[in-house]
Amino acid sequence: MSPARKNEDTQNDGTVPARSYDLFGHDLSVSRAAEAIRSGRPPQAWLISGPPGIGKATLAYRLARYLLRYCATADGPTDLLVPPNDVVSRQIEAGAHPGLLVLERRLDDKGKLPTVLKVEEVRRLGGFFGMTSGAGGWRVAIVDSADDLNDNGANALLKILEEPPARSILFLIAHAPGRLLPTIRSRTRRLDLRPLDETAMTATLARLLPDISADERARLAALSEGSPGLAVHLAQEDGLALARDADTLLSAKGAPDIGAIMQLAERVARTSDGISRFGALLVQGLERRIRDRAAAGEPGLERWTEFWERTRSDYARADGLHLEPRQTVLSSAFAHSRLQRKP
Repeated sequence: MSPARKNEDTQNDGTVPARSYDLFGHDLSVSRAAEAIRSGRPPQAWLISGPPGIGKATLAYRLARYLLRYCATADGPTDLLVPPNDVVSRQIEAGAHPGLLVLERRLDDKGKLPTVLKVEEVRRLGGFFGMTSGAGGWRVAIVDSADDLNDNGANALLKILEEPPARSILFLIAHAPGRLLPTIRSRTRRLDLRPLDETAMTATLARLLPDISADERARLAALSEGSPGLAVHLAQEDGLALARDADTLLSAKGAPDIGAIMQLAERVARTSDGISRFGALLVQGLERRIRDRAAAGEPGLERWTEFWERTRSDYARADGLHLEPRQTVLSSAFAHSRLQRKP
């Protein structure tokens, strides 16, 4: 198993999912998964979907721990929680459990993070699942995230799903499952994590952020749209200021103010993980606006969706290649301005 990489959920909640045991507001999803896994005949491929920071990777690791500890039986706890002091938990935290493989984007020899999950990574599944499981146990793989697969990687994954090996389980994490191949989606059991409602978010943030005021927590809850991880992320390092900046950029009319945009880029550059965080906030803001336009029956949704896709790709590339943020921020401001001018 590879060392835990900083994935989207990790960026948002500040924790490493392999060492995270708290899962807030998803009791129903855990119950559904528990019923299938404890039956002794669980589905061999799962698609865990939901917005960034919602807890997808945390849930995947919870399911993996249970399978590697109790071998898909009903011997373990009904909430599937294997405690941190269990030997399986300790092995997984150390990246040393032989029954778990995690596929994710890794830093290359130059210290850069690729923008896609390459086919070479996916092909590791064949050798891993082909190995004999010790003590009659299961082999578990987590793909974090399936959104990062390129075309070749997606096709290699599909071959595994078409003929899944015995006593193996694959967990695919996806922030935008609609972008995956339909043939991949059709071969997996869906487990969708929904944003927390207002009551659950209030209680969760009171536990996670006890040192800030109730008013600040309410604002974070509104900005994070039911994602506790994103709320915690926004509470750190000028997150709220970056959220205001993203909203200002998307609310602007007419030609961009070059001076203001350059100042914004400077603020993004000064914040650790600023380009990825600001990009995530832009994408989130665009998603809200697309939903509002769709609800109002406004035309031109295809152009807005294309802008959403391009923005998501541009900021992922800038983050992965450690690009200077000024050009990326400036380009998105001009692209938004052009989009506003179209009928």
